[in-house]
Parts: sequence; structure tokens; C-alpha cells
Amino acid sequence: MKTTTIPPLRVPPALRREAEAVLAEGETLSAFMLEALQKNITQRRDQKAFIARGLSGAAKARRTGRYAAIRRLLLLGGSPVPPRHVARVDT
Repeated sequence: MKTTTIPPLRVPPALRREAEAVLAEGETLSAFMLEALQKNITQRRDQKAFIARGLSGAAKARRTGRYAAIRRLLLLGGSPVPPRHVARVDT
């Protein structure tokens, strides 16, 4: 695979020192930055897909008039909020 370069990144000296201070043994700043870029791309892709699913679900609920009760969603979603702390919603 042919590689390409990312534009140079100008940062304050303090930020560079902080980045260098957290490098693992033998890790280069370039490797650290590549990993950060890859993780950020993945996170943004996942976030975009999450929002798309939410908007799609909301549109479907408006279209069909069928909504899920919050209590059921919290129980199915493994929320750390115990059901007794969820306000009652009549549906």
C-alpha cells in the first residue's frame, strides 16, 4: 500500500511535552499521533452512525405513532440508572 503524508501540525511546546510524557516505552510521537487519528476517525464514524440510527428511529416513531416506553428502553439498554429512579411515563 502506498502511503501519503498528513499536513504538519503546529502545536504549543507545552502540548508537545505533554504528548511526549505519555508515550509508551519505545513508542514514537508519530505512532502516537497515527493511533490518535485512527481512534478519532473511528469514534466520529461510530457517532455519525449512532445519530443516523436515532434520527431514523425517531422518524419511524413519528410515522407509525408507536413509541417505546423509557422504562423498557432503560431495561433493555443496560442503563446504570435503576428503574425505580425513572419517572413514570404513561404510554
